Amino acid sequence: MSLEDYKKAYKLGKKDYQTRMMRGQKPTLEVLEDLIPNSEMQAQIPLGLVQIPMDQIAGTRTQGRSNVFAGNFMPILSENSEFAQKWISLSTAHEEEGIRDPIKAYEYMNKFYVEEGNKRVSVMKYFGAVSIPGDVTRILPRRTDEKENRIYYEFLDFYKLSKINYIWFSREGSFARLQKLVGKEPDELWTDDELIDFNSVYTRFSTSFAAKGGDALPITPGDAFLSFLTLYKYQEMKDKTSNEIKELVSKSWEEFKLLTQDDEVELKMHPLQEKKPLLSRLLPSSHARLKIAFLYEKTAGSSAWTYSHELGRLHLEQTFPDEVSTLAYDNITEENVEECLETAIAEGCNIIFTTTPTFAPASVKAAIAHPNVRILNCSLNTSHRYIRTYYTRMHEAKFLMGAIAGAMAENDRLMYIADYPLFGNIANINAFALGAKMINPRARVYLEWSTRKDADINESIQRIQPDCISGRDMVIPEEASRYFGIYHIENDHPRSLAMPLCHWGKFYERLIRTIMDGTWKHDDTSMKAINYWWGMSAGVVDVICSQNLPVGTKRLIELLKNTISADKFNPFAGILYSQTGIIKSHPDNILTPEEIMTMDWLAENIIGSIPSETDLTEQAQPVLSQQGIQTKKA
Repeated sequence: MSLEDYKKAYKLGKKDYQTRMMRGQKPTLEVLEDLIPNSEMQAQIPLGLVQIPMDQIAGTRTQGRSNVFAGNFMPILSENSEFAQKWISLSTAHEEEGIRDPIKAYEYMNKFYVEEGNKRVSVMKYFGAVSIPGDVTRILPRRTDEKENRIYYEFLDFYKLSKINYIWFSREGSFARLQKLVGKEPDELWTDDELIDFNSVYTRFSTSFAAKGGDALPITPGDAFLSFLTLYKYQEMKDKTSNEIKELVSKSWEEFKLLTQDDEVELKMHPLQEKKPLLSRLLPSSHARLKIAFLYEKTAGSSAWTYSHELGRLHLEQTFPDEVSTLAYDNITEENVEECLETAIAEGCNIIFTTTPTFAPASVKAAIAHPNVRILNCSLNTSHRYIRTYYTRMHEAKFLMGAIAGAMAENDRLMYIADYPLFGNIANINAFALGAKMINPRARVYLEWSTRKDADINESIQRIQPDCISGRDMVIPEEASRYFGIYHIENDHPRSLAMPLCHWGKFYERLIRTIMDGTWKHDDTSMKAINYWWGMSAGVVDVICSQNLPVGTKRLIELLKNTISADKFNPFAGILYSQTGIIKSHPDNILTPEEIMTMDWLAENIIGSIPSETDLTEQAQPVLSQQGIQTKKA
């Protein structure tokens, strides 16, 4: 049978050879010496005996035998050649005893190039072996700013902890994210049992992914696996059978397809208004009654965030008394959010708003299981195909708040009390600082984080003595405190100056109208994730000024509000300076929405820094895992 095997391998080699020729590609094996000049080598590191994944063996070390194989490592010499006879002998030995002798290879950028054992690799590839033992030497490239090089050095850090070489990503930060998703600390070593478990889970996933057609997607199986683990907890996947994982892969396919998009998120910056024919406007229309659920992480009495969304829910009931009924679920945790979603669906809710980023994974899982239920999650810069996300451009209001604070601060010292370093929140902080600087070039913004470990805000206020303070956005009912919005401390009591308003009621009203008037379905054809990101122009963001503000300041704020609402002014337009240098150097430049959402820098007039995850309290971890800004290492 070995001769027949060689003939089959030969046909596979010829086919691959011809296909590569037609595509203008090199038809034979890659040669490592041709890929890297000696000047690009930083060091050679012996790794010892390594289990080499077969699909990562890309070629040979030297030119030598490279031309006797096609690019897929199948032979291209005739069956009468001496080479063929040696290949056949190896094939027979493999079938009778198995090939055990390790090959000798070099690893470069996590691809392997064979120095001794090319025919063994060819035979093992023909028989579908997953890996082969090899004595490996790593060739370390010099560090560069190229994306692939940065990813490779992230892989090296991960490899030191795990010795895993069979998973690869096309995006930066993925190896560290994988370490976190499997429950490991950033610098925690993997045990042998953990490696066995991971190999089992990843093999079952990658096999299902390939069987579904994953090889045709321009992403790596690792990219898809990372997306998969954001939906389904790794610890749960360890107990799933191959068939169960295969079913979940199939149901989650749109999430993987989303990864193929260069721009995954389609931002809806303004509500879309459908122009209906005159007849349809004159005749009454009937809609199925909508039952809407709201899921809150805390209670309306104890949380300003939940309170603002609860006001939005009540606004819906008042606006649509005959068309809409609502239910509210509060004190929901990550542990019971899936159960709560199922309860809401069982009670007949056909629209569900989950009001915190930490509920996004559970929202996607519920949407996959219940495709007829519309589920929306309140988060920013989140990309999922099965749900839609929504958020407000609160930085527009924060810019005006900064302008008010800059105008009212006689000693030029302001304080901004932030909670979490999330997508969007950094933009809020910077917009505040830019607004203050526009009115008062001498203004300095002292940044404090309420969620920082051992934070003592009162001590900071006493030490800095700021004239104006930006606190939480609105009142917490159970506290009945005046420490919100922009305020000034006077005789140990806060004097309110202004507050930003996020009108979730109008936001929800406009979203519901898109369902009622049919404009919602216009986005269903998009291959991207849909994110509604509305601001002052949509009437969902505003600033309320106190009677304590001078008339002139109120008029200035009204003028700025009108220009922002009319899209004639952007807080992040013009020359922008961060604490470390120029962000935008041209006066006509405007930051893109993506640049605003993902800011990881602070404006030059801010005194403070963006904390790392380890600097913050344990209660902040769930939110940060979904929406946290990744601070750069020094």
